Amino acid sequence: MVSGKSPRTDTQSNFTPSPNVLSTEDGLPFVDRDISWLSFNYRVLQEAMDPTVPLFERIKFLAIYSSNLDEFFRVRMANHRNLLRLEKKTKLELEISPKKLVKEIQRIVNLQQEQFSNIFEYQIIPELKQHSIHLLRRLDLDPTQQEFVENYFRDHMLPFVQPVLLVKNRIRPFLNNAALYLTVLMHAKDAPEEQHEFALVKIPSDYLPRFVELPSSSHRRDLIMLDDIVRHNVSYLFPGYKILDTYSIKLTRDAELYIDDEFSGDLIKKIKDSLVKRNVGPASRFVYDREMPSDLLRFLTDVFELEKYDILKEGRYHNNFDFFRFPDFGMDHLKNPPLPPLAYGPLEQAEDFFKALREREHLIHVPYHSYESVVRFFEEAAADPKVTHIKITQYRVAKKSRIMQALMDAVQAGKRVSVFIEVKARFDEAANLEWGEKLEKAGVAVHYSFPGVKVHAKIALVRRLEEDDAELYTYLSTGNFNEDTARVYSDFGLFTTDKRLTTEVARVFSFLETVKVPQQNFEHLLVGQFNLQTELEKLIDHEIEQAKQGRQARIVLKMNSIQDRYMIEKLYEASRAGVQVQLIIRGICSLVPGLKDFSENIEAFSIVDRFLEHARVFLFHHGGAEKMYLSSADWMVRNLHYRVETAFPIYDAAIKEEIRDFLNIQLNDNVKARILDQQLTNTYRQTNSDLAVRSQIEVYYYSKRRLEHWEEKQRLAEMGSLGS
Repeated sequence: MVSGKSPRTDTQSNFTPSPNVLSTEDGLPFVDRDISWLSFNYRVLQEAMDPTVPLFERIKFLAIYSSNLDEFFRVRMANHRNLLRLEKKTKLELEISPKKLVKEIQRIVNLQQEQFSNIFEYQIIPELKQHSIHLLRRLDLDPTQQEFVENYFRDHMLPFVQPVLLVKNRIRPFLNNAALYLTVLMHAKDAPEEQHEFALVKIPSDYLPRFVELPSSSHRRDLIMLDDIVRHNVSYLFPGYKILDTYSIKLTRDAELYIDDEFSGDLIKKIKDSLVKRNVGPASRFVYDREMPSDLLRFLTDVFELEKYDILKEGRYHNNFDFFRFPDFGMDHLKNPPLPPLAYGPLEQAEDFFKALREREHLIHVPYHSYESVVRFFEEAAADPKVTHIKITQYRVAKKSRIMQALMDAVQAGKRVSVFIEVKARFDEAANLEWGEKLEKAGVAVHYSFPGVKVHAKIALVRRLEEDDAELYTYLSTGNFNEDTARVYSDFGLFTTDKRLTTEVARVFSFLETVKVPQQNFEHLLVGQFNLQTELEKLIDHEIEQAKQGRQARIVLKMNSIQDRYMIEKLYEASRAGVQVQLIIRGICSLVPGLKDFSENIEAFSIVDRFLEHARVFLFHHGGAEKMYLSSADWMVRNLHYRVETAFPIYDAAIKEEIRDFLNIQLNDNVKARILDQQLTNTYRQTNSDLAVRSQIEVYYYSKRRLEHWEEKQRLAEMGSLGS
């Protein structure tokens, strides 16, 4: 176990939401999904301010927070802005007033942005200086550095800065989505000083690195941000003016494609047409330097035709997701200690891969385990002459994918390959369309999205001719078939030849390929659009009945988000009956735990750490005959009603024990777990243990010990065979 817990009283959130976003009209305790999401993103910000997190990792968490928030405004906030424009009658049908919700979101984001700036200015920059890394502004530059900055501007930036005078009602330049600009406050040298004029200059961070290393002495590293290079040189762009000051701005545009509910016409064409328009959509957020004078802000509001709900203040710099590319100068001691993925020997070292799959089920837990076993599954299938068919669903694909290459190789080897590509995966639409076209050219049978429904299931199937008959091999996962995200997303994947599962996976693929409802019901898999929600309800009802009879009743749920109102009501019902409910929720949690008469028997917490918690695990005591499922589905309205998802049962006793051990480790986390409560305080969770338990580190070494035990058994078995 990891020792040395440290208090973090300074990282607790004080963003208590207003009452109107905490309950519905009928009194059901319910946190609005977007307010809960903002609370999750604050947990990311907590990592940036946690002094126990290595410095460069804290900078990375600033980038993650900013990237998350940018997407939130491009999608969720854009949706709320549309709701504000609805007719009054339509607004009355909504549970929460759009105006109240937008104001509440802005209030919380403003507070968080202020804290973000404080973290950067008063924690990150001073700590960088302690390691001789100096982030300089224009007034900090020595003569040599000034000359470098001026030459850099002329040689690399001048063609991209696009200076333009702003004249209300006459000159209204188009602001590119998420592009950085400086607004310039100035006056003509021959005009009265009080007669201000305004200009706009682009910061070309889409062409050049945001952080530029400056000439410096051997014992220190000096950097300057691209923004400040433009600031230093802006007077060259307006030679007839005296520059009074500059202030940064950024406009985020609506990124929603508005095609989820399309039921007619060519869906692929509609997506392609919408992608072209994505970066020219209406404003969803205009951010500005909080030091900007009010008269300049009013002028910009008029020039760009902004409304008050579009406008949010930030610090001196925007697009802080560029911190992903903050130079580390090879200082690995300021990063997390490496946890290299563990080779899963039972498959990676198997001489006969498919024989190893037939002998028993295998559980892969990335990123603790290497993803090589999954890649090998497809590469072996592509090369094996006995394999006749390969089927797979794809939601988000890696840019360079060995899996996709294996599928194309399989076609060349004469196999029938079928891929279902969900092209409505937000922000991956273009990449998925590109992969689809590439696969089709290679001869793969590609099937695309359904109108009105997303296919989010993570399943694959291989048919192989054996001695007696054809055998089906399947891989079911909680995460995407993506070699890149497998390095940072925590997910489970199951290899199995259990006919109870393989035949039903084949049935799912038949539905995806023919859009014909299967004649046989699903008895083992829980499948979205068929039996997922109803079977989950039955499992909860069984626990409720057990509790009412005075028997042990327990539910443990681990997922990304829970927001479906009906499922939350079922959990409240279970709590009132005496069922012990434990929730491990990374992101949105609309359920409110620990409330009298509703959720006294529900405990909920969230774990945010170096890996992204992405696995979904559903565990039901079920009268001692424990039922356990892994799933691609969260308990969101979209997952349970508008997606094809899969939840698959774990039947193998050893694998069930391994997952149970994993859950117990997470349930005892007292380092990275935050309590989810009505006040959304994100207080770090304390346990009775004096020993610090950081679950992700514990799971890594738990997995390592299991593999070492397997290797030792293999070694002894080999010695025994040699001795005989």
